Amino acid sequence: MRYIITSAVATLLAQPALAEVPRVVTDFAPAAGLVATVMGDLGQPEMLLGQGANAHDFQLRPSQSASLQDADLVVWIGPRMSPWLDRVLTGFGDLRQMRLLDVPGTHLQDFGDTAAHDHDHDHDPAPAGDDHADDDHAHEGLDPHAWVDPSNGALWLDAIAAELARLDPDHAADYAANAARGRAEIAAADARIAARLGPVQGQPFVVFHDAYGYFAAHYGLTVAGSVSLGDATAPGAAHLRALQDQAGASARCLFPETVHDPKLLVQMAEATGLRLGGALDPEGMAQGDGAGAYTGTLEALADTLATCLSGK
Repeated sequence: MRYIITSAVATLLAQPALAEVPRVVTDFAPAAGLVATVMGDLGQPEMLLGQGANAHDFQLRPSQSASLQDADLVVWIGPRMSPWLDRVLTGFGDLRQMRLLDVPGTHLQDFGDTAAHDHDHDHDPAPAGDDHADDDHAHEGLDPHAWVDPSNGALWLDAIAAELARLDPDHAADYAANAARGRAEIAAADARIAARLGPVQGQPFVVFHDAYGYFAAHYGLTVAGSVSLGDATAPGAAHLRALQDQAGASARCLFPETVHDPKLLVQMAEATGLRLGGALDPEGMAQGDGAGAYTGTLEALADTLATCLSGK
């Protein structure tokens, strides 16, 4: 029996199979937004933490564990931010992962270090099981909330593009072009935020927990204190009294957070007469997992801060 192969079929058979776009899993919105920006129309990362979840303390659903096992790449902030994910990934052995805090050139600073914006500030990457990665996430040592500095977001876009290109070289040019567009979007958002916050620079405010050091350093803001000393630690009475005295003397606003009970800050606002601001969302839980999640997180922080601090 003779078989006839048409020219169209012959052309298809002669072409190499296109590489499959990597399956990427991320921890929460800022990382998901950056990955989604780099992937563009090629794909969409899966985000583990949705609205209302706590990035510091989270339990995976069975379906999410299965997604991690099937992932080609996990992009996350790192064990100092999400110790629960570090334990999970350690159990998965050689699963390919990218810790954004470990990307060379990332601006890192310690808790309370809001005065300097030094990109040569040196820290060694946190090894798995590092004592800074415990569940209490005590607010000392290296501050893991580095994504709220837009210069880090811009840097991480290129690192994510390079990692995806290694896994999927057929689309390397697409990833690089998307990262370049993303950097331009971050630069534009950075300029808008700077203009929004310029009039309220130097006006002290109190937050629920110490997650804003990078943001304050970058935009010249003054954090007068935080209610919680650790993400799993209830503040003591002495700390609250001291903070209340300090806030009453200097701060203008108190800001709760989206995933934490605002009761203590409501009480402090009533006791001090300070203005209670809107709930801050440093982890972008209201932003979703699309390409705008990263800049949306930063701009929402700026809007919430500026609204209260400007007296509006």
